[in-house]
Amino acid sequence: MRAKEWLLLVVLSILWGSSFFFIKIILQELQPLSIVFARVGLAAIALTIVVYIKGQRIPASPRIWGAFLVMGALNNLIPFTLIVWGQTHINSSLAAILNATTPVFTVVLAHFTHDQRLTLNRLLGVLLGLCGAIVLIGSEVLQELNLHSLGQFAILGAAISYSFAGIYGRRFRKLSPVVTAAGMLMSTTIMMLPLALLRDWSFRLSIVTWSALLGLALFSTAIAYLIYFYLLAAVGATNLLLVTFLIPISALLLGVFILNEQLTWNAIAGMALIFVGIVAIDGRLLTKISKRKS
Repeated sequence: MRAKEWLLLVVLSILWGSSFFFIKIILQELQPLSIVFARVGLAAIALTIVVYIKGQRIPASPRIWGAFLVMGALNNLIPFTLIVWGQTHINSSLAAILNATTPVFTVVLAHFTHDQRLTLNRLLGVLLGLCGAIVLIGSEVLQELNLHSLGQFAILGAAISYSFAGIYGRRFRKLSPVVTAAGMLMSTTIMMLPLALLRDWSFRLSIVTWSALLGLALFSTAIAYLIYFYLLAAVGATNLLLVTFLIPISALLLGVFILNEQLTWNAIAGMALIFVGIVAIDGRLLTKISKRKS
C-alpha cells in the first residue's frame, strides 16, 4: 500500500475507534435506540448530499432497495443496537476489543458459504480469537449470567452481524461506494423509524452530548464509510483487515485517558490472543517469516 492508503487506514481506525468513546458519552442522556436512529439518520442525510454533489443518483430498483435493507440490518441496525446496549453495561475499551473478533467470525462464515476455504492457519487464528474472547468474558459467566456478561455477548453478537454483512456486501461491487453507503444508511433509518417513535425524545441535550452525537454520525459513520469503501476498492478486503488491529488502540487510549476506564489483566490477555489470531488469519506475516527462514 502507498503512504496515502496507510494514512487513510490509520484515520479510519481512529474514526471507528472513537465511536465507542462517543457512544459512552451520549449514553449519559440518550437511550440506545435513540442513539442508533440519530446516528444513521444524520449520516444518511450527509451521504445523500454527497451523492448528489458528485452528480450521482440513488437507484430506484426494488431489488437493489431490498438488498440495501438487508445490508442496513446486518451492517447497521443489528450491530449498532447491540453495541450501544452492550456499552450500557461494559466500558468502551472492552467493547472495542470484543468487536475486534469480527474477522474471526468472518473466516468461519466464509468457509461455510464457500467464499473462502478454512486453511490451517485460518483455523488456528479462529481458535486463538475465540480463546481471546473467552478470556475477555471471564470465568464468572459460568457461575452467573449477569448484565455485564450479557453486555459482552451483545458486542460479540454485533461482530457476528458485521461478519454476515461483510459477506453479503460483496454483491454491491458494481455500485458506487458512496451510493451503496447512502442507500444502506437510508434503509437503516427507515427500519429504525418505528422503533425510534416509541421513545420519548428530548432535544435539550448538553453541548457535550450534541458534539458527541454529531461526531458519531458525521465522523465515525458518514466519513468513515467513505474512507472504508474507497480503501476497499483501492487496496482490497485483505489489506482492510489491518484496521482491526488499530481500532482497539484508539478506543483504549480514549477510554483510559479521557473516560478513566480501568484495564484488567484479562482484557490485555484477551486482546493479545485476538490480535495473534488475526495475524494467523491474515497470513502475510507468517508467510514472510517462513520465507526468511528458507
